[in-house]
Amino acid sequence: MALPIIVKWGGQEYSVTTLSEDDTVLDLKQFLKTLTGVLPERQKLLGLKVKGKPAENDVKLGALKLKPNTKIMMMGTREESLEDVLGPPPDNDDVVNDFDIEDEVVEVENREENLLKISRRVKEYKVEILNPPREGKKLLVLDVDYTLFDHRSCAETGVELMRPYLHEFLTSAYEDYDIVIWSATNMKWIEAKMKELGVSTNANYKITFMLDSAAMITVHTPRRGLIDVKPLGVIWGKFSEFYSKKNTIMFDDIGRNFLMNPQNGLKVRLLLAICSHNLDHVVELLWYRTSVVSSAEFHKFLEVLYSYAHRQENKKQLK
Repeated sequence: MALPIIVKWGGQEYSVTTLSEDDTVLDLKQFLKTLTGVLPERQKLLGLKVKGKPAENDVKLGALKLKPNTKIMMMGTREESLEDVLGPPPDNDDVVNDFDIEDEVVEVENREENLLKISRRVKEYKVEILNPPREGKKLLVLDVDYTLFDHRSCAETGVELMRPYLHEFLTSAYEDYDIVIWSATNMKWIEAKMKELGVSTNANYKITFMLDSAAMITVHTPRRGLIDVKPLGVIWGKFSEFYSKKNTIMFDDIGRNFLMNPQNGLKVRLLLAICSHNLDHVVELLWYRTSVVSSAEFHKFLEVLYSYAHRQENKKQLK
């Protein structure tokens, strides 16, 4: 009996329609190799489990009790991509600076049509509150792909996929900050990634809510044309009694996501985790901080960042 499956990888969806319930997980990986170029041994398929554990290669698809057109997520890197990824990052403006925080940013940030789009998101976008906002806490907004999680890795466990010291970092931040996740994908994949990393179930901190691509807006810039951004005004509009420009910071590996609120964004180095044929470890880039700091030190760091950002904003307003 045919068992159609939809596999998401690299921002695309691939339909698998030629396999049956008698085929194995390895057969599925071999077929995915023809579609994506990712070797079976470099593939990790999220969502294929038997008795709560990842399905081995010899398990038949029928034993997984998948419904037709079930969507699963694949992680892994093409062989030919490894050398480029393991090498030093290219030295160009697109990597170092996604945008210049000058006249273009100010123009986009204050343009009437963009503010109207934010107002529509505030009115129409539905937020599922996982844990209530806490009185007196600041707000930390975190991206997912390449910030917390390497979605192109073939690592075998969530621990290998996540940025080092992630849970320690979030535990420290949670003492003074409510935590929100915002990813430029759909909510199903965000929830799957947060569960895989153990973020949504960690007892030491709580996620207040999560936002997906539907909360983003499209803006036009003279230099870059149409781009999608994450306007913090959506959060500020919906939760004005808790959060504002004065107490919010967002971490993202893509600087242009801050285009509507550059004074509240901090660009972090992207995370790349690469598997090797002979090595079981992961090559990773760490947080801006090379080691976990105390809550007080972390809080002081963000206070310095706020102070600098607002001084720069005041200088622009005086010109």
